[in-house]
Amino acid sequence: MEEQSLQTIDIRRILSLAPIVDEYSLGTDFILGVVSGSQVEKSEPVLNMLHYPVRFDGYIIFFMKKGHCKLDLNLSHYDIKENTLLFVVPGNIVKLSYYNQEHFADAELLFGLVSKEFMSGIRLDFNKVYQDSIRLWKDPCILLDGEDLSLAEDYFNMTRKVLLSSRENKRDIIGSLLTSFTYFSLGIWTTQMAREREQEGRSSARVNQLFERFIALVTEYHTTQRGMAFYADRLCLTPKYLSKLVKQASGRSAPDWIDAFVILEAKNMLKYSNRAIKEIVFALNFPNQSVFYKFFKAHTGLTPSQYRKG
Repeated sequence: MEEQSLQTIDIRRILSLAPIVDEYSLGTDFILGVVSGSQVEKSEPVLNMLHYPVRFDGYIIFFMKKGHCKLDLNLSHYDIKENTLLFVVPGNIVKLSYYNQEHFADAELLFGLVSKEFMSGIRLDFNKVYQDSIRLWKDPCILLDGEDLSLAEDYFNMTRKVLLSSRENKRDIIGSLLTSFTYFSLGIWTTQMAREREQEGRSSARVNQLFERFIALVTEYHTTQRGMAFYADRLCLTPKYLSKLVKQASGRSAPDWIDAFVILEAKNMLKYSNRAIKEIVFALNFPNQSVFYKFFKAHTGLTPSQYRKG
């Protein structure tokens, strides 16, 4: 557990690194944040922190009411447009890839940070509710309109009012609102996924399913397994055929995906842990520091030390 915590940011650590001003919270269990107009400056430390890959150990709900921003989630890039909901589940690595103060001054972004403990306490298994969780990983955005947009705004406004109230049972009320909001968004997301499945042919659907299983395995094992043979064996395929399917589904080779996950993990550990580089080399299963340095510089143009200082 200690090793994992060095690589992970939770609400408690976010507050210790960059205290959030004028936000609404339930201690270190739940935070409702607002980034809009004059409040951008007050949230600047948090936004700056998101310039680097952050592995968040909790749930994040983004609601872009106005404007847009660009977000990297693991290795996928999302243009978060107006009236869009986006969900991030625990263990995903988040990076705000496009941001400047003038841009956000004309936007309105609401975000909710929820600890795993709080989610567990309200007996809502998010991953079980979203049973097709790998598709949620692949396409976590929900575009809202009409009645759905109005209801989403009502949920956020009600949550804000409850947090600002003096009610003693506000924690229970927020838990109930969160449960209700999850089922509300699930209905929209399920309909969206059903439409996409209808548009997929059987052949492309199978290719995409294998690609999703490959990505799930890489997400789990990239710190210890970088060889194609391991992943091909897990999927009961030959390395050559797996490479062909991954390329067909994503336009990117399987080794590229594996390397990119390793680089993302290395960046996260360099930025948000106090580990010596030799410890990171060991944690990522490289034979020695020289091999790790060459690998990191080939993919980033920087040495690990330069990235950490930057």
